[in-house]
Amino acid sequence: MRKYIVKRLLLSVMILFCVSFIIYTILRCLPSSYVEHTAIQLAQAPGAKPYEEWLEQLNASYGLDKGILPGYLTWLSGAVRGQFGDSWKYTMPVLQKFNEVIWLSFVMGAIAFILELIIAIPLGVIAATKQYSRTDYAVTAGALVGISLPTFFFATILKLIFSVKLGWFDLYGLVGRDYAKLDAMGRFLDMANHLVLPITTLVIVSVGSLMRYTRTNMLEVLNADYIRTARAKGLSEKKVIYQHAFRNTLIPLVTIVGGSLPTLFSGALITETLFSIPGIGYTSYEAMRIGDIPFSMFYMSFMAVLTLAGNLISDILYAVVDPRVRIAD
Repeated sequence: MRKYIVKRLLLSVMILFCVSFIIYTILRCLPSSYVEHTAIQLAQAPGAKPYEEWLEQLNASYGLDKGILPGYLTWLSGAVRGQFGDSWKYTMPVLQKFNEVIWLSFVMGAIAFILELIIAIPLGVIAATKQYSRTDYAVTAGALVGISLPTFFFATILKLIFSVKLGWFDLYGLVGRDYAKLDAMGRFLDMANHLVLPITTLVIVSVGSLMRYTRTNMLEVLNADYIRTARAKGLSEKKVIYQHAFRNTLIPLVTIVGGSLPTLFSGALITETLFSIPGIGYTSYEAMRIGDIPFSMFYMSFMAVLTLAGNLISDILYAVVDPRVRIAD
């Protein structure tokens, strides 16, 4: 196991270098450029230098006058030392801006993911054990509705009903008008109130696929030979389902749990934008929209690290959950 983990880590480092170089190349080739917009604004000032001179000066100051490979090596030399530069859009160190917005998205993603597990796994098991019943049809129909609903449409419906019609929640923002006048508990409840609809949106549009995945795997396990043997031995249906079948259903679900690591930190771009939540999803979108290379490079490289880590965790958890699985050195 130890040798396997070391091999995977070394391979992951190589993959990370390749991915970060591809990301840097794409960002350098984007049609939108921060320096071009800035050069246009500076050139419009009375008595200012022409656009071409400003563009040349800004490219030189940001290192964009170099080729893609030399520019990437310059970025990489700073990245390995933990120096990612200043965000061009937010005019502050990249790590500082990242730390300001990441935890809000993480809390939203973690709460939504826990609720998905609590809702999807029991309903998927129930639907599988009562196949072709009304309960099964209801769960399947609900899962299909959740999968089919676009995020922007469902979020708009929630705001129309609970914000416009009923007035229970604010339409936008993370805090209310009287936030500064509230005590610590009041501020916490105010922020929690503003996160109800965004988290509900994340749960509903994501829970359907996990529910169907659980149901499908549970049905496959229930039709296995060892389940029929357990029933033939006279075990109660409850023991057969929850001690034998459900335990083996968890094995493929481990992949989803491990692979969900990046989603906890990636933010929800559409949801955060619709509800004006200043999380990492919306922040990174704004950075990429204007060509903020320092922030975009850090964020996407960070996501690449989490994806590689999630895959490694999934493989290790497979061996932990299923004793039949052995990872060869």
